[in-house]
Amino acid sequence: MRSSIILALLLSSLAHAAPRRVVVASGDCKDAELSAQTKSFYGALAARPGENLLTAADFSERLFPQPSGSFEDIQRQLEAAQGQFYEARYAKAGQAIDEVLRQVARLPVGAARWKLYVDAQLLQALNHRAMGKVKESDDAFRNVLRLDAQYTLDPDYYPPSTRQTFDKLRRELAKAKKVKLSVKSTLPASEVFLDGRSMGQTPLTMEVLAGSYELALKKGDAVSFPRQLPVQGEETPVLVDLAYEGSVTASPFPCLASSEGEQVLSHAVRLGGTLGVEEVIVVKLERASSGPKWLAATVLNVEGGQKLREGGFKTQGLDAPTESLLALVDYVTTGKPQPSVVVLNSNTEPPWEKSAALVPDNTGTAQSTSGSVRPLRVASYVTLGAGVAALAGAGVVRLAAQSEYTELMDKHVNTQGQVDPNDAVGRELLGRLAQKGNAITGLLIGSGAALATGTVLYFLSPSDAPPPVSVGVTAGPDGAGASLSGTF
Repeated sequence: MRSSIILALLLSSLAHAAPRRVVVASGDCKDAELSAQTKSFYGALAARPGENLLTAADFSERLFPQPSGSFEDIQRQLEAAQGQFYEARYAKAGQAIDEVLRQVARLPVGAARWKLYVDAQLLQALNHRAMGKVKESDDAFRNVLRLDAQYTLDPDYYPPSTRQTFDKLRRELAKAKKVKLSVKSTLPASEVFLDGRSMGQTPLTMEVLAGSYELALKKGDAVSFPRQLPVQGEETPVLVDLAYEGSVTASPFPCLASSEGEQVLSHAVRLGGTLGVEEVIVVKLERASSGPKWLAATVLNVEGGQKLREGGFKTQGLDAPTESLLALVDYVTTGKPQPSVVVLNSNTEPPWEKSAALVPDNTGTAQSTSGSVRPLRVASYVTLGAGVAALAGAGVVRLAAQSEYTELMDKHVNTQGQVDPNDAVGRELLGRLAQKGNAITGLLIGSGAALATGTVLYFLSPSDAPPPVSVGVTAGPDGAGASLSGTF
């Protein structure tokens, strides 16, 4: 009976020790002011008695584990291990190489990491072989060959016997049964990395040896959570939601990068499930074109995916007022309304969203940016008009060159299709036609770029009430022209 009570108390204390909440910023994750004010909110919340929050360091360790030192530091550790190997201190060298490989796995993916990984595995293979551990040595060689079957050992550094063993393993792996690995991403053309080595872009299908690999995807600044991927059976399909995982950053403070409110909340709930917390508090800093800002916080229940509370207050300057900050913290944790905090319910539109959506005109009257003012739509039609004009310009130059081309062909080109070197007029006509040809090529390239840019801007612009616009092109023997008309 007594042991049962002790066990219950231990389980209770462990459950209490698990982080209950995590605080994340939302918006532009590179915004120093957003990061600073979210840190202030976190600090005020962490100072409350009984609060158990996931720290920023634990957040980073769970999702984006960082190495203990820089790339150069890890390189020096490997060089030190190499020195121990040459001094026949194999046990210490093995421990040092194991630590190097653990740190390499935390480095950003790419060519530099892969090279360091290969160097460490090859040194590990030599060290194991020197200790009589042939199987472990072959496994280290295989870790290189399974992702780079064409890798060759430098004869200046490796004896013939080692190179023969390496080549024998290469032939064995070439005959071994492979698994079909298919990788897809919610962001097209994402780069796929296995053990830090780039393997191609999604959608990617390749055959690899069965085993465990570290999989990571990257596109621009978006990087997926690193994960250990067991590859087995006939086929292993993988779908990575890089749109979600790539929106999460750990530095300088946990943050979700997005401009769409509902998407942020959906991602925040998924993030809470990944981290194993009960609640996620999303902090955002909304700015109007003028006047005060709003610091707002939304509390989400992870298990039910529900919005529990939302509130905010006006703030000016770089730092939020301490009194208002404490009031907001008190509201999101207890649910008790505070005088300085605007409390949201299901029937209330957030004032910070209104202020962000409205801009004052020169009369002082606020108007919605989604109404008659459509800067992207205007830019799209202007760019399309420029593209059409460039296309028409190419037509004009082509028509202007026609008479010169006819004169050249009729009077200055011989039966071999060439212009006599002594024919000064023919040479001059040929030079002018070459200049016009270059001009036409430049206009066509510029037209294509402008039309492509205009099309992209059109689809990025708000879709409500597009202005009636017409684009016209005319061309004939006497010239060419373009027209752009409409209401902007």
